[in-house]
Amino acid sequence: MIISVGARTDITNYYSKWFLERIKEGFVYSRNPFFPHKVTRYELTPETVDCIVFCSKNYSEILPHMRDIANKFRIYCYYTITAYGKDVEPNVPDIDESMQTLQELSRTIGNKKVAWRYDPVLLTSKYTIETHLDTFEYMASKISNDVERCVFSFVEMYKKLDRNMPEIIPLTDSDKNRIANNLGTIAKKYNLKIQTCGTNGDYSSYGIEKSGCVTLDILGKANDCVFKDINHKGMRNGCGCIENRDVGAYDTCPSGCRYCYANNDIKKVEENVKLHDIHSPLLIGHLQEDDEIHQSVQKSLLLKSSQTSLEFF
Repeated sequence: MIISVGARTDITNYYSKWFLERIKEGFVYSRNPFFPHKVTRYELTPETVDCIVFCSKNYSEILPHMRDIANKFRIYCYYTITAYGKDVEPNVPDIDESMQTLQELSRTIGNKKVAWRYDPVLLTSKYTIETHLDTFEYMASKISNDVERCVFSFVEMYKKLDRNMPEIIPLTDSDKNRIANNLGTIAKKYNLKIQTCGTNGDYSSYGIEKSGCVTLDILGKANDCVFKDINHKGMRNGCGCIENRDVGAYDTCPSGCRYCYANNDIKKVEENVKLHDIHSPLLIGHLQEDDEIHQSVQKSLLLKSSQTSLEFF
């Protein structure tokens, strides 16, 4: 089983102490977002987890522990750094600080386990195509040697964006092709592998691969292991990712990114953060009397691998 840490909320940035506690205790609970009284228990051990995939905009707090985690689990880390400032990503470190942390992460666990996410790409009167291209090249020139690949996607126009970011200018096919063409050229200049994920459209003529970000091929090469050849449909439309299980919760990320799909209400986020307890198996709150706990069947996707068992913490 693949465990995802970061699809529903930035656990790495805001809840790393909780996640480290979960690793110590060897299990985690995840509440079903659609059926709140259904809770799934996942064992969080090297024997039951094939790989932990992190995705975050800030690894600074968990960074001192990443070598230990990587010695115990197979891991892969996505680091999201975009062109946006505090007007769009209010609580995210600036570009230069983020790149410095990424470089430290890469030195700690090795660049083949670190990837850069430049997404979502969206347009406003401030964040123009030229702004994206200039910023992307600036970052590529700094961190291309510190990452295994770059993944980008174009923003999905969720209905809530009409309220949260009314200034967004819808991307045309011409805009997308222009951006993709230039990103591909810049990536080639810096010997940076680049791909899309969660975005429909074929940009292979620009040197851009269409793939999932969580594929068994990517995870296997990063961790020197071999996974089974499994047919799958992806996690959603336009996505090539292998099925994985996220241990986070919606409406819990304090980053406040205005384009975010995982937060519906900032007041709800504030309420949920107050309910967080690092000693609870659940990210938010505690088990209730009417909760139904289901033990997940965690089947391994590995064909063969080797992993050294080391003392942790």
